[in-house]
Amino acid sequence: AERLDVVLGGRRVLSGIDLAVDDGEIVTLLGPNGSGKSTLLRALLGAVPPSAGTVRRRGRLVVGYVPQTLAIDATLPISVGRFLDLPVRAPRPARHAALARVGVHGLERRAMTKLSGGQFQRVLLARALLARPELLLLDEPTHSLDHAGAAAFYGVIDEVRRETGCGVVMVSHDLHGAMRIADRVVCLEGRIRCEGVPHEVAAAPAYRALFGEAAATLAPDPHPLADKA
Repeated sequence: AERLDVVLGGRRVLSGIDLAVDDGEIVTLLGPNGSGKSTLLRALLGAVPPSAGTVRRRGRLVVGYVPQTLAIDATLPISVGRFLDLPVRAPRPARHAALARVGVHGLERRAMTKLSGGQFQRVLLARALLARPELLLLDEPTHSLDHAGAAAFYGVIDEVRRETGCGVVMVSHDLHGAMRIADRVVCLEGRIRCEGVPHEVAAAPAYRALFGEAAATLAPDPHPLADKA
């Protein structure tokens, strides 16, 4: 994204966003409610048109997307296996491998409506991985999970990027968990307020202004990458 602006309903949601993602990199987007995190993700997907600026993707880039939530009508039950076949039927070995990679092997016949929150999010991730994405976009994937479930999910994301080399952009409200696996953190409030490696962003005045002084104590150990703030 280069100098990206997004206006929705007459309100400027994002202004002057510059963001690039490398192969194998996890970028975490943090910010208060209404700061434009999900809008930025949708703009990167192409679902929201920019009002100014550009979004450029590498040629034939394969993008996987895990939404914040997905409503499935309980009166029209669908199995995990059938869900993974939407919109294009996937070979059975590929389905098995995707479910195994995210730690829910053997659930193909289970109804989606009968899954726990953690299982549901992992199935959404498995579906995204079936396309073998080079870029994975995650919109608050742990919002409905408890602390242990969120930690386990972050572990799966970290393993996936190490195994596949895909880039990851993840929206999160979980300051501690999301920053632990991030290579780079971007703090949004309509525009980028601060950006860099986790431990240095946590010490930045803009980060403290957004999340409070106590949030700085949640920073992980120093990361070897240079700060881009």
